[in-house]
Amino acid sequence: MTADLQAAAFGLLSRYRAGEVRALSRAITVVESGGPPAQALLQQVRAGLSQVPRPTVIGLTGSPGSGKSTLTSALIGRLRSAGQRVGVLAVDPSSPFSGGAILGDRIRMLKWHADPGVYVRSLASRGALGGLSARSMQVLSVMEGFGFDTLLIETVGVGQSELDIAALADHTVLVLTPAGGDGVQAFKAGIMEIADVLVVNKADLPGADRLGRELRAAQMLGPHDEHTFFPPVVQTVASREDGIDALMAAVQAHRAHLGPAGLQARRLERARFELRSLVQQRATALAEAARADLLEGVASGRVSADEAAWQVLGAALEQSS
Repeated sequence: MTADLQAAAFGLLSRYRAGEVRALSRAITVVESGGPPAQALLQQVRAGLSQVPRPTVIGLTGSPGSGKSTLTSALIGRLRSAGQRVGVLAVDPSSPFSGGAILGDRIRMLKWHADPGVYVRSLASRGALGGLSARSMQVLSVMEGFGFDTLLIETVGVGQSELDIAALADHTVLVLTPAGGDGVQAFKAGIMEIADVLVVNKADLPGADRLGRELRAAQMLGPHDEHTFFPPVVQTVASREDGIDALMAAVQAHRAHLGPAGLQARRLERARFELRSLVQQRATALAEAARADLLEGVASGRVSADEAAWQVLGAALEQSS
């Protein structure tokens, strides 16, 4: 890295560590953009995480229309009333025209715009199929080091492909609704397996009690023993802020179940997930840049796909050595 890049990263880091919100926003932009400046900044931020209290990271996922954004807003209110500083990372769908985030979640959280104890950042999913953007892990680290008490991560809401959130959050909240067959879809997609807390939102609608019973019954179908933690099922009406205290109590119950060792194990899995994501990105880029003659060889059967893959990886390793 050049001296100019080092100086720029150091200046931004100093303002970030001083608690300047604009520096936080700029740091997130730098990390999202990638490249040497992002790597330098992220390395310094992560080196300092052991010196600051780590915030509780709560992930909220569920299908579109389940009320995740409204529930997130209600959680912000509950946490602010307890005197906590709250950061929100909302992953929005990408615009098909600009590629940027549509910012629907910010629209629903406008009531917190003027609150200095709340910071909301939207990220564009940029086509990521796991409900999170490719840089979510790095952005999360930057927000963790800024002194928030709790971080809320809301996924894009893409139905059956939102499982990545479990690799990032300390506690994963799955939001379902009585209408639309959400319970059945959760069973089919395996989404229930990532949940630490199950929320039946819009519980004032018909069928809420039935869905709650179905969720509890489904938990008993899997392998379990006396030590198994069954995710609590909580009913909420987020638009009225009903059930939010019960939801927070369920999160705390899961935190007590994990203990320090369990939390550390989850954070190591976050690092594994980040590494795997970056390896997959780079492997995809290599495949996209594969030579035409190699692709023709695979298509004609002269070269096996496995052999071609090893050739591509081998060439990349030679170039990097």
